[in-house]
Amino acid sequence: MNPARLRLELLAPAKNAEFGMEAINHGADAVYIGGPAFGARAAAGNTIADIEQLAAHAHRYSAQVFVALNTILKDEELDEARRVAWQVYEAGADALIIQDMGLLELDLPPIALHASTQADNRTPAKARFLEQVGFSRVVLARELSLRQIAEIAAATTAELEFFVHGALCVSYSGQCYVSHAQTGRSANRGECSQMCRLPFSVADSTGEIVVRDRHVLSPKDNNQSANLRALAEAGISSFKIEGRLKDLSYVKNITAHYRTLLDEIIDEVPHYHAASAGRCTFFFQPQPEKSFNRGFTDYFTQERHQDLLAADSPKFAGEPIGTATRVGPDWFEVETEAELHNGDGLTWYDAEHELVGARINRVDGRRLFPAEKDRLPAVGATLYRNRDQEFERQLEKKSAERRIRVQMVFAETVQGFALSLTDEEGISATAELTQAHEPAQNAARAEATLREQLGKLGNTLFVAGDITLQLSAPWFVPVGALNALRRETVEKLEAARRAAYRRPERAAAVTPPLAYPQAELSYLGNVYNQRARDFYTRHGVRLIEEAYEANRERGEVSLMITKHCVRYSFNLCPKQVKGIKPDPMTLISAGENLRLEFDCKRCEMHVMGWLKPQKVVLGSLKRG
Repeated sequence: MNPARLRLELLAPAKNAEFGMEAINHGADAVYIGGPAFGARAAAGNTIADIEQLAAHAHRYSAQVFVALNTILKDEELDEARRVAWQVYEAGADALIIQDMGLLELDLPPIALHASTQADNRTPAKARFLEQVGFSRVVLARELSLRQIAEIAAATTAELEFFVHGALCVSYSGQCYVSHAQTGRSANRGECSQMCRLPFSVADSTGEIVVRDRHVLSPKDNNQSANLRALAEAGISSFKIEGRLKDLSYVKNITAHYRTLLDEIIDEVPHYHAASAGRCTFFFQPQPEKSFNRGFTDYFTQERHQDLLAADSPKFAGEPIGTATRVGPDWFEVETEAELHNGDGLTWYDAEHELVGARINRVDGRRLFPAEKDRLPAVGATLYRNRDQEFERQLEKKSAERRIRVQMVFAETVQGFALSLTDEEGISATAELTQAHEPAQNAARAEATLREQLGKLGNTLFVAGDITLQLSAPWFVPVGALNALRRETVEKLEAARRAAYRRPERAAAVTPPLAYPQAELSYLGNVYNQRARDFYTRHGVRLIEEAYEANRERGEVSLMITKHCVRYSFNLCPKQVKGIKPDPMTLISAGENLRLEFDCKRCEMHVMGWLKPQKVVLGSLKRG
């Protein structure tokens, strides 16, 4: 196995520097963050100063910071993108996550490059090509199975990154144009309108409605908790949490959850080790079900299955907690075993099967008084809790500590004493104390005092492991002198760690240039600038269409390619029911029709449509 794949990296999202630092504190080995521009979450940009602050904190633990520069770029944006790349490199970032191959034609800094999942990384040939043009890591498509991941891992020595938690795009990443076609907001430009989260009816080829007003393109949220070891064995070395728009409690809770699971694997399997230094102590019990989710699925990791869609609602319903038993003018009673608190948020489905909810103002036994007095469930309604106030309060406070274990050696010298610290990465520092060797009056107490004072590392990065005393006699050392020696040695060790930190190097491209796996690129290649065209031409592509975002009218084309299949999800697949033909179907929403085509050979679905000359916003939902 590639030695890099024996390092199991937990990669967490950072909406901003504060969130990123808390992710590190809660066990992330790396974080990914948007820079000042050109990240695939337009609403999650950060200043260079933010990135510099985050990198300084991360590097204290040998953790890394990756900056997302993963939109496709216009010609006039390339110079600015190059400047941003240099700025984030100079600020201390460890890697750039990119989609647009035009960037490889620019004078980039010597920073590691990661191929964004937006680059549509699904095949061994694509991964091998990306490695050979200078990418040290490939972020794989979410739709891959363990078998497919293993096939890719066998074809490349590049690090492989895989999403293990969070919201799922129903389309192959980088292959969705519905938002741009309908609203002018391009997913490849970081402005997706999330049309996939809207409700649709589905009509068959005769016009008969077979599914009515369901969220047929809205997947549940990704949760690979049960598959982490299998993913590592298949070749994944970076386990990525989605959520650069999520709140801080989500980042803390989910990062802590996966840190706990990965540490269990590392402790049980000798050849795996963590990708950064330090161990975390959590002051709460991580519970992923309490953070925003649409229900959980492991998607296609264990091959295709039906339990995939959050068809009832794209919102966070929460955990089921009981049933409404009585309803009064401004209260309702609940039968539940859960302990409820003032400030909890409860949800339920109303008569129109819409998810609604209320904040609980006061809990009086089984009787609940909502803040919105007219928002009450029907008797018999199943109740869910999507905000556990007590749990959120735990996360509002300091909820984790991360410490690097050090071995301590206190030895006598000719002039007095010396203290040496060696951390878990083998980095050492020593400081000396000039002090007369004065015999202790009470040998046992003197040794206990030495160990107690030397081990007081609570306000530092470090925690004491073994404390070795190399003394010829039980000497008395003043407590003040010991404390000063300990502080000096800790400062020297922190300085030594800063000096020892090395950012990963940019992988060298193979020369002469290799051929791209395809000789022709349609609009699906997302070529939006001349530099990208030059890149693909240099690598043997003969015919290159412009990106869909160039607004060239193409008639009806595939606006979304998905491994999810509406037919399969609603038992309308020819493989499930004999006699059914995979005829086209129609998605219907607010008078808008989109045709569905089914490629049964590849087991894929295409959402077909046209580019609208006038951009009309159908509606959107913020990702939770």
